[in-house]
Amino acid sequence: MASWKTTLLLLTLFLLSLFLELLLAQATIINSIDGGMNKGCIEVERKALLEFKHGLKDPSGRLSSWVGADCCKWKGVDCNNQTGHVVKVDLKSGGAFSRLGGEISDSLLDLKHLNYLDLSFNDFQGIPIPNFLGSFERLRYLNLSRAQLGGMIPPHLGNLSQLRYLDLNGGYPMRVSNLNWLSGLSSLKYLDLGHVNLSKATTNWMQAVNMLPFLLELHLSHCELSHFPQYSNPFLNLTSVSVIDLSHNNFNTTLPGWLFDISTLMDLYLTDATIKGPIPHVNLLSLHNLVTLDLSDNNIGSEGIELVNGLSACANSSLEELNLGGNQVSGQLPDSLGLFKNLKSLYLWYNNFVGPFPNSIQHLTNLESLDLSENSISGPIPTWIGNLLRMKTLDLSFNLMNGTIPKSIGQLRELTVLNLGWNAWEGVISEIHFSNLTKLTAFSLLVSPKDQSLRFHLRLEWIPPFSLEYIEVCNCNVSLKFPNWLRTQKRLRDMILKNVGISDAIPEWLWKLDFEWLDLSRNQLYGTLPNSLSFSQYELVDLSFNRLGAPLPLRLNVGFLYLGNNSFSGPIPLNIGESSSLEVLDVSSNLLNGSIPSSISKLKDLEVIDLSNNHLSGKIPKNWNDLHRLWTIDLSKNKLSSGIPSWMSSKSSLTDLILGDNNLSGEPFPSLRNCTWLYALDLGNNRFSGEIPKWIGERMPSLEQLRLRGNMLTGDIPEQLCWLSDLHILDLAVNNLSGSIPQCLGNLTALSFVTLLDRNFDDPSGHDFYSERMELVVKGQNMEFDSILPIVNLIDLSSNNIWGEIPKEITNLSTLGTLNLSRNQLTGKIPEKIGAMQGLETLDLSCNCLSGPIPPSMSSITSLNHLNLSHNRLSGPIPTTNQFSTFNDPSIYEANLGLCGPPLSTNCSTLNDQDHKDEEEDEDEWDMSWFFISMGLGFPVGFWAVCGSLVLKKSWRQAYFRFIDETRDRLYVFTAVNVARLKRKMEANGVHG
Repeated sequence: MASWKTTLLLLTLFLLSLFLELLLAQATIINSIDGGMNKGCIEVERKALLEFKHGLKDPSGRLSSWVGADCCKWKGVDCNNQTGHVVKVDLKSGGAFSRLGGEISDSLLDLKHLNYLDLSFNDFQGIPIPNFLGSFERLRYLNLSRAQLGGMIPPHLGNLSQLRYLDLNGGYPMRVSNLNWLSGLSSLKYLDLGHVNLSKATTNWMQAVNMLPFLLELHLSHCELSHFPQYSNPFLNLTSVSVIDLSHNNFNTTLPGWLFDISTLMDLYLTDATIKGPIPHVNLLSLHNLVTLDLSDNNIGSEGIELVNGLSACANSSLEELNLGGNQVSGQLPDSLGLFKNLKSLYLWYNNFVGPFPNSIQHLTNLESLDLSENSISGPIPTWIGNLLRMKTLDLSFNLMNGTIPKSIGQLRELTVLNLGWNAWEGVISEIHFSNLTKLTAFSLLVSPKDQSLRFHLRLEWIPPFSLEYIEVCNCNVSLKFPNWLRTQKRLRDMILKNVGISDAIPEWLWKLDFEWLDLSRNQLYGTLPNSLSFSQYELVDLSFNRLGAPLPLRLNVGFLYLGNNSFSGPIPLNIGESSSLEVLDVSSNLLNGSIPSSISKLKDLEVIDLSNNHLSGKIPKNWNDLHRLWTIDLSKNKLSSGIPSWMSSKSSLTDLILGDNNLSGEPFPSLRNCTWLYALDLGNNRFSGEIPKWIGERMPSLEQLRLRGNMLTGDIPEQLCWLSDLHILDLAVNNLSGSIPQCLGNLTALSFVTLLDRNFDDPSGHDFYSERMELVVKGQNMEFDSILPIVNLIDLSSNNIWGEIPKEITNLSTLGTLNLSRNQLTGKIPEKIGAMQGLETLDLSCNCLSGPIPPSMSSITSLNHLNLSHNRLSGPIPTTNQFSTFNDPSIYEANLGLCGPPLSTNCSTLNDQDHKDEEEDEDEWDMSWFFISMGLGFPVGFWAVCGSLVLKKSWRQAYFRFIDETRDRLYVFTAVNVARLKRKMEANGVHG
């Protein structure tokens, strides 16, 4: 019994002790949790963070939560739950309006336990990376990318031996003197020095990186590296690296062999690194883990096919993305492409692939993205394209493909982007082509304006299965009526229906959609626009080349507005300056009248204004001083008067100033002296006076087009114009210029060599911000040039008072297309080497005083199709070879009395006989001339020989006059005697009779 009680007591005590132990443990846990939750941050660290905040600029109030005693609860701050120490500061910016700036305070050094610091995507406006960041011994993560830090990267960062992640990808110029400090980062796994200038470390960057044995990712894009070691390093430490990005450098070498020794490599990016062929003879099979290979925008050439064949030899290739775009690879696409069973993305854009659509692609059943754009692939799209059921992006634009678009394309259920632009498609697009494209968000279909044999056939009540965000259809026959199915596309942001045959009024529901981009140009749209054009997310509206009329909208909440070539009438709204978002305003070629509103001066963001070809009058506004972003002004073909306002002298940013064909007057050049970035200057057909200043060649070095014709300019042609190396249009015709043609015009570079003057007026989507155009006299008639203006090469000095000979140096202008020197006072011969001007299409030398023969070399100018040599003093036979055999109009040679041969009626042999007769008559005339000349000289000599002696010698004079008197008396007596004798004989005869 006692034993039983003892046992029960012991059991009770055991259970009680066990309960108390559990209770104590639970209390300990609760206390521990409470202590951890209630533990505030360390006071020293809280003060350090506040001091750090004090040095920052925080315009959006991101750090407004940094108040109170517990810094562990502040946004962007994390603490250790056990100790309360700050271990993480994450202030990465989420957008342009939340960027921090200012200074980075060294108070952060009090955060002794900090292991994570992220200040990326802020704006510190170029301040250098602080040296003290190298003192955080526990730091494992440091991200300063896109923080707008600049200057020299401090080598002190090499002290961060615990660092695993370092991202210094710059948005502001940063540089290093060397990379030796990388050796201290022995634990580093991720390194990104993108956009950091490593040019001073370009020879040893590989050695420095090779000291990082645990590196997994290496990113050195845009680093100005020029040395790519070719040797195969037997001590290569990059045995774990999986990502290498060396894109956008200037290696100018072949792929190094050691790259192919890294069997762990999964992603290799060498975009735009000037890599060239040949492909090294290495075992490509070692890259069996390769997932992404990007060699786009290099100079690999035809070796690209060899690379594809080599990589495809691995039967179990893991390759998912292959990008060889922009390498000028030529030939047919290899069948080996079909061996990449895991391939998801294939980018072969902008090469020289030829032949039909490659059949090998049908085996790539995992393919999600295919870009074959900008090649020379021909033929139709094969019907098996509908079997690639995982396809999400298909881009076949800018090829030579033709035929009908297969209906099987409508089976690509996963397709989101379909781009078939700029091919020679024909046939019909029907609803079947879109039947299963439920995920389609972007659709582009363009053909050449010359083809236009593709048409849409969609029912009026058709409801598409997709919800588009982007549609671009150009030069196809879509519909006469505005497509009603577009009304169902509620997510549509970009709509481009250009030259698609719509002849209808714009429906009201269209203005209720919230567009970013609306282009309905080159249709037959009519009617009026709403009083307000306003889109909340607006980028561009282009309604040009239609039949829209009535006044312009009163409110224009738009950025880029193109309403040119319509029938809008009335004045420009006086309140147009309230359209504060306007950057481009084009209302050219309408029926607008009145003056230019002064409120335009309020459009602070205005970059392009084109009011040309209207009926605007008055003066150019004088208050555009504050339009600091303005770079193109086109006010041509109006009725504007007065002079060029003085504010233009402050517009150094102007690139295009087009004021031709108005009634402007005065001296224009003083107001343009500071327009040093002008590419095009057109002041033609006004009433400007004064001389062409010499400083044009000095202060406008970028000038490409200079049109000053039809004014009242005087003086010589300044030789400084020859300094304009990009000048390819020089039109000074119909002025009062004098002097000779500068010999140095033969040095104009743009007219001596084939040059591509690429001034990009386009936005990223390819729309013209400004369509430059100019009216020139070519082939004897006024012609307006627009899209091809950059390749028009012209010199027109006609209808002036220029004298002297045509300089032989002008024959150096081998690419000059039009040369017009007519209606001047030029003398001498046509330069003998004029045949060197092989690009010449138009030559007009008429109405001068040129002499001599037509140079034989001129017949070698096979491009010449317009010639006028009339009204000169040329002589000899007209050439009959090459182009001269096509010049059958005799008027182009008329009033040259010495020319003979077809097409003139003057026979060269007859002309030669006549020349001999003319020579004899010339000799007789020459003898008679000498006779009269002798008489003319003999008379004064004889007269003064006699009379001069009588004047000088008195005795001779007296004797001479005595002799005259005696002779007179003798003559009188002789005459009287003979007259009396004659009279007696007559009387005697009369008596006898």
